[in-house]
Amino acid sequence: MNAPLILPFEGKTPKIHESAFIAPGSVIIGDVEIGPQASIWYNCVLRADINFIRVGARSNIQDGSVIHVETDYGDGGHPAIIGEDVLIGHMALVHGCVLENRAFVGMGAIVMDGCTIEGDAMLAAGAMLTPGKRMPSGQLWSGRPAKYMRDLSEADIHGMQRGVKGYVHEAALHSAALKAAAATS
Repeated sequence: MNAPLILPFEGKTPKIHESAFIAPGSVIIGDVEIGPQASIWYNCVLRADINFIRVGARSNIQDGSVIHVETDYGDGGHPAIIGEDVLIGHMALVHGCVLENRAFVGMGAIVMDGCTIEGDAMLAAGAMLTPGKRMPSGQLWSGRPAKYMRDLSEADIHGMQRGVKGYVHEAALHSAALKAAAATS
């Protein structure tokens, strides 16, 4: 099995809470902090070589996603700050932006430098949020470039919250399966 690669870079070592799930094949480099019960799924890359990445409690970054940052040219640049209870779908690209608590980024979506997705907002699958945009709470944006589509319903928001709980549960199951496989090999 391909273990995760946790790599210090220029004196900064990733800090990963003991209850976080880091799947095999993931690469985590540099100034990264991952909170309790967060999950980084198979073949994700979190590369904090030129700025920092923070991932809050219970947030999940699904298979094949890439999290990167924009460098600090004396203006602070753009770190990647992912709040608590955030859902990031498979194969997403999150670059130098802020995802507030309970934000949602759909599968294959792109979030570019300087963007903010507020809590309980959803960027649809395949959408591209161009630099500097701010998505208000309770809205769904879609398209390339992403634009406001509609307000989210209570059912939509509840579904996102259910998704967070589901990924915490799935991470525990995958962690147990990996430990069992290692014990028998």
